[in-house]
Amino acid sequence: MLFELMSSMKDSLPGSNLFSYITFRAGGALMTSLLISFLLGPWLIDTLRARQGKGQPIRDDGPPSHLITKVGTPTMGGLLILIASIGATLLWGDLSNMFLWIVVLTTLGFGMIGFADDYLKLRGGSSAGVPGRLKLILESFVVIIAIFALSAELPAELSTSYAVPFVKDFLIPLGMPLFLVAGLVVIVGASNAVNLTDGLDGLAIVPTMIAAASFGIISYLVGNVVFSDYLQIHYVPGTGELAVFCAALIGAGLGFLWFNAPPAAVFMGDTGSLALGGALGTIAVATKHELVLAIIGGLFVLEAVSVIVQVASFKMTGKRVFAMAPLHHHYEQRGWPEATIVIRFWIISVVLALIGLATLKLR
Repeated sequence: MLFELMSSMKDSLPGSNLFSYITFRAGGALMTSLLISFLLGPWLIDTLRARQGKGQPIRDDGPPSHLITKVGTPTMGGLLILIASIGATLLWGDLSNMFLWIVVLTTLGFGMIGFADDYLKLRGGSSAGVPGRLKLILESFVVIIAIFALSAELPAELSTSYAVPFVKDFLIPLGMPLFLVAGLVVIVGASNAVNLTDGLDGLAIVPTMIAAASFGIISYLVGNVVFSDYLQIHYVPGTGELAVFCAALIGAGLGFLWFNAPPAAVFMGDTGSLALGGALGTIAVATKHELVLAIIGGLFVLEAVSVIVQVASFKMTGKRVFAMAPLHHHYEQRGWPEATIVIRFWIISVVLALIGLATLKLR
């Protein structure tokens, strides 16, 4: 909105040329989403608390301490993240950029699925929301639309291929059917992995912000012909604009963390976690750094793998590998304080993000 307005006034209004710089607009989006979060947060939390009564239903099979410490906390706080990040993006982003719209609409699609899941949990007073199979079908429907839209915007040689980290000028040609399947794995997998990680106060939002910051850098570099040539990474024109959305996610995440810090005043719920994971997965596909997402978002991968291993082991052998899954609950059961688990997982996220960013240069 501001980009189009200032572009039309660049010859008459001093300073309007600043809006042509992605970095300036990204900074504006971050500060705007942070401000929206701070201003809207207290009202939204009070509204959610008043409407939800007992708050988010706590899993009976989760850690016993959660039945005491987490009970009564309202959920659907992801609405705050969505409103702040998307609002700031629409204000500061180039609205003629299709990559921006694809990511925003995909994020909204996953957010709506998560909202329906949270609503059904609250209405039923249990941790059972949208049936798992139906949820996967709905997520897949959103992703299929997004993949076809992305494929139409990507350069021909990249539209159905995967780039490999640490290797320059090398693509894995998949063809549309396999590219579609791979895209489903990346985006749906990322969405549900973030959802599984969201189990302790502040645990999911900080790694998400770290990943968003990393992909903000990647988006900017991939969308810049000079930097992409220097780093010998594949140039994808137009993806630089996604840095504005990533910055808006960081600002919204910081604002949400203010209220989600222990003891949390609100949980993001599936409304937030599914949307955030879907956003990261879609950005990874758009920038041709799908495999790098598995490194930068390695904490989410570990959490998801811990659940898969736990379920598979119990079904095949009747024994559990972990005291409880996902992985953060395992350490809770081992006696680690919640704050210790959260901060150590944040540190792991930083390390993995640095490794992922190193792939931009080590080729």
